[in-house]
Amino acid sequence: MATSSNQGQSEGTLAHGGPQHGKAAFPPFDPANVTPLLVWLALSFGLLYLLMSKIALPQVANILRARMGKISKDIADAHAARAESEQAAAALEKTIAEARSKAQVVAQQTHARLQAETEVKRQGLEANLNSQLAAAEVRLTEMKNQAMANVGTIAGEAAAAIITRITGKPADTAAITSALAADKG
Repeated sequence: MATSSNQGQSEGTLAHGGPQHGKAAFPPFDPANVTPLLVWLALSFGLLYLLMSKIALPQVANILRARMGKISKDIADAHAARAESEQAAAALEKTIAEARSKAQVVAQQTHARLQAETEVKRQGLEANLNSQLAAAEVRLTEMKNQAMANVGTIAGEAAAAIITRITGKPADTAAITSALAADKG
């Protein structure tokens, strides 16, 4: 049995090319190919370096420079816009302050004007009331004088009526008038 399995192995080795196939070296590791491979490596590396340094890297550098320039310009524009907005805000605050001061002046002027108008109306009303009061005092004095004048007549009539009632005889009007006049004086 062992012989039959050994036979199968040797037949399989011969079928694949035999023992000669395993002795050949991998071409990149073959000492005969090292020199041409190193030459091609140097040429490929030199060509790649030349292409990168002359074409690709300058384009990348230009792109980076352009990008830096755009970023710097955008930052400068942003600073300019910020300064402009700060100036606009300061101008707005100044305008608001001026409007407030003008509004305050207008309010004070309006208050003063209304107060002056009110004072004029008050003085007019006071003058009207004083004139009405003076006219009322004059009428009151006239009415008082009239009443006082009538008091003498009424007193004389009352005295005559009292005397007539007490004595039963008509009273002397001349004596009553002279008695009333002596009492006033």
